[in-house]
Amino acid sequence: MHNNLETPALLLDEGRMQRNIERMQNRMNQLGVAFRPHVKTSKCLEVVRRQMAAGARGITVSTLKEAEEFFRAGVDDILYAVAIVPNKLDHALKLIRAGLRLTLLVESVAMAEQVAIHGAANGVCYDVLIEIDTDGHRSGVKPADPLLPQIAAALQGSARLKGVMTHAGASYDLNTPEALAAMAEQERSRCVAAAENLRAAGHACEVVSVGSTPTALSARHLKGVTEVRAGVYVFFDMVMADVGVCTSDDVAISVLCTVIGHQPDQGWIITDGGWMAMSRDLGHQSHGYGLVCDADGKPVDGLAFGKANQEHGVLQWTGEGDISQMFPVGSSLRILPNHACATGAQHGQYHVIPQKGGELKVWPRFSGW
Repeated sequence: MHNNLETPALLLDEGRMQRNIERMQNRMNQLGVAFRPHVKTSKCLEVVRRQMAAGARGITVSTLKEAEEFFRAGVDDILYAVAIVPNKLDHALKLIRAGLRLTLLVESVAMAEQVAIHGAANGVCYDVLIEIDTDGHRSGVKPADPLLPQIAAALQGSARLKGVMTHAGASYDLNTPEALAAMAEQERSRCVAAAENLRAAGHACEVVSVGSTPTALSARHLKGVTEVRAGVYVFFDMVMADVGVCTSDDVAISVLCTVIGHQPDQGWIITDGGWMAMSRDLGHQSHGYGLVCDADGKPVDGLAFGKANQEHGVLQWTGEGDISQMFPVGSSLRILPNHACATGAQHGQYHVIPQKGGELKVWPRFSGW
């Protein structure tokens, strides 16, 4: 089916993707919360259309370019889930004036004040969430930090506090159901506590938004939460397989590459899929640059992707036999990525393996900020 593709090429298994979409949406329906998928993973309209059709309510983005592209395609409720800075406010304003319901994110008094000032100067009222740190992983304000009500107080006049949001990125470092369930509860309880602290200080807090793929799939209940965000679930990847929320059979994207040579004395198979095709993300360092599969997507035992140059992949064979006969020049291999978002970002389109069979389809993806 893909023998004529120029490589390296990004493949997308539509059937796997659709099962992943349905699995997450069904779980959110069971938990009784709205789902706002993070679309930075795909940056592809065809993928997002399927997420929306399954029941998603709005989307989450990591760049204003994503907001612009998906708004142009008809998505009008978008959360920009990276703390806003002054040099992006004019871009956000342009989208809002065009009719987009765009929610911004802040984590400091200074930025809350800048948002309010910019809104007043331009005759708009920005909707804003405050980022909450629930796991010490990255950014945000801790639930009991005295800064939290101060940030809320700065969101007056031309900036409106809608609520709070958090991302339990530390869940990516876990790998047991018990630890993941505990992290999901920590994420939920701490974000809900932040909302309660704001309400006690006299601030409205309509939205309580949590989410990561591992915690979304591991939460036992979501009392007090109004929406969940998750992104990589749509494709999954080998990090998520290591975490334990999927298997390699669920990973929907792979990089098709071609064998271009061998170093028999080293046991090396050389391909045209280097780190420019895969990214340099080693994930949990348990699969090298990705899990090596045959042309049909079945993992190849004894073949590891341990070394990559810009345009060369160096695969190490630890089994028996003549590698030049087993993996001849011109033969195809597929690599399941460690980090689907990073690998996707290396490519301009998906070559889609249709769910119902037939010829490959091409779905464009975009990049940039």
